[in-house]
Amino acid sequence: MEQSNYCYTQSQVALMNQLRKLWEQHVQWTRSFIISTAADLPDLDLVTQRLLRNPDDFTKLLGMFYGPEIAKEFGRLLKEHLQIAADLVNAIKRNDMRAADEVRQKWYRNADEIAHFLAKINPYWNEQEWKNLLYSHLQMVEEEAGLRLEGNFAADIQLSDRIEAQALDMADYMLYGMVNQFSIR
Repeated sequence: MEQSNYCYTQSQVALMNQLRKLWEQHVQWTRSFIISTAADLPDLDLVTQRLLRNPDDFTKLLGMFYGPEIAKEFGRLLKEHLQIAADLVNAIKRNDMRAADEVRQKWYRNADEIAHFLAKINPYWNEQEWKNLLYSHLQMVEEEAGLRLEGNFAADIQLSDRIEAQALDMADYMLYGMVNQFSIR
């Protein structure tokens, strides 16, 4: 979707806001999980519960367009993505690089599954583009965890801004596909 000269309708803006909110929450609560894990904060269980609500929120939104079964599958894949991320953060925290390598491979396989799934359900979403977006997301989230665990807070905060911008790119790409597939005007 060409954004520089594109006029959005009210329906498109509403969907854009919902998608951007969900992707923002995805990275915000992932960051909160990393911080709570790194610092052994007592809010870790509550933060984890809130983080794991994000796939359910995506499921509700996508269900309105794709139906409940397709939406549930995306929710399942996204929840798996978050659970694997938690395993990776904990392996890095324990300095268990062997476990981190195994979990990382699983995480990228999950990203491949998500990219394939999304490309399959929407002809305007390209599998390779989703892989690029998801791989970039994974790389930055892992880097964010490492920086936080090292106590390099300035670099961690700076990277968080890039993660947020990239999450908005994912939201906008998702919007582009849905607007075109469902002729949202």
